[in-house]
Amino acid sequence: MKLCVIGTGYVGLVGAAIFSDWENEVVGVDIDEAKIKKIESGVMPIYEPGLSEIVLSNISKKTLSFTTDIKKGVEDAEIVFICVGTPQGKTGAADLTAVWAVAESIAKAMTDNKYRVVATKSTVPVGTNEQVKAILQKFAPEGAKFDVASNPEFLREGTSVEDMKNTERTIIGTENEKALETMRRLYGHLNAPIIACDLRSAEMIKYASNAFLATKISFINEMAQLCEMAGADVTKVSEGMGLDSRIGPKFLNAGIGYGGSCFPKDVSALRRTSLDFAYDFSLLRGVMQVNDLQKHYFTSKIYDEFKGENLSGLTFACLGLAFKDNTDDIRESVAIKVIHLLRGRGASVRVYDPAALENTKSVLGLGNVYYAQDEYDALKGADAMVILTEWKEFRSIDLDKAKELLKKPVIFDGRNLLDPKK
Repeated sequence: MKLCVIGTGYVGLVGAAIFSDWENEVVGVDIDEAKIKKIESGVMPIYEPGLSEIVLSNISKKTLSFTTDIKKGVEDAEIVFICVGTPQGKTGAADLTAVWAVAESIAKAMTDNKYRVVATKSTVPVGTNEQVKAILQKFAPEGAKFDVASNPEFLREGTSVEDMKNTERTIIGTENEKALETMRRLYGHLNAPIIACDLRSAEMIKYASNAFLATKISFINEMAQLCEMAGADVTKVSEGMGLDSRIGPKFLNAGIGYGGSCFPKDVSALRRTSLDFAYDFSLLRGVMQVNDLQKHYFTSKIYDEFKGENLSGLTFACLGLAFKDNTDDIRESVAIKVIHLLRGRGASVRVYDPAALENTKSVLGLGNVYYAQDEYDALKGADAMVILTEWKEFRSIDLDKAKELLKKPVIFDGRNLLDPKK
């Protein structure tokens, strides 16, 4: 099939790469010419294992190309994917400015009578695709033939290439059979169920999925608080719960809370949607509150250890900066928020992350912060080790070596990676 993917962030770039790897002809579109040139040279704007090789391979096979000209991308496309950002706005709702702008540009680029499906992969609130359709109808030339579809993505940063290759399900929301069959042609070869539904249900599935996972995280973090008070081991509680097939083990690791570009934004947006329909989704309010408090519970342990909130003269080795492992993304990273709390109370920090150091420099700056070459470099002369991201390297850290490098053998494990008995 001939496809156009608009936006070269996580969703768009990974999507374009894998679509082309499925032997489709794909044109990726982005307004940033410098970004496109970097992608074409093999320099990816995101940290994603295996992505660069797939992109370069398909560019060389001429099944994948990039342009800043949206008309060039749209003209031959059977499906046009909208994959632009929908950041959280001031009210908590998703900011759809980029979606509206792209929809208008797509409409103006449909200058022939070729049939196309305009599919939104961006995470958008209920009713968005109906508004996309209205924009297309308003700005498309007379005679343009199109339908809209909602085709949300379920990619995890750090494993998005494999997630898309081996998806667990494909959600396709459409208004008619013609649009559905067009989308089925793209995904029909995958060994995964296709859930065909209406536009609004498809939009809701994405938000409901992320909100439920966030709820599991906040639940186990609340359980961790209770376990600590009651003398129970939350890791064993989590293990015991996770073996129940009705619950499952994923997203039951207690820690300092969830972050990133999806969960905080999507939970907030779903909560905002509920208010728009005059429904008080109180559970989500609790999920958000628990997550916000978690970092304060964690830092209170540091204050208690060092006899107060004045941390002047102390240095902390902070391991992990990205919001999770296997990514360089620091958006809404709880690790960064904890570091801000420590520095705000006078502490100096020595920080290390396998992927996110460069991204962090623009956020933390250079004052009272040392950017270490590895985890052991970060530990040198620090008053305590603070684990903030669940990188596998930190799980296997040499504790004897760490003890030699630290001023005191004090560890604050914000991700429950280490065995307390060791």
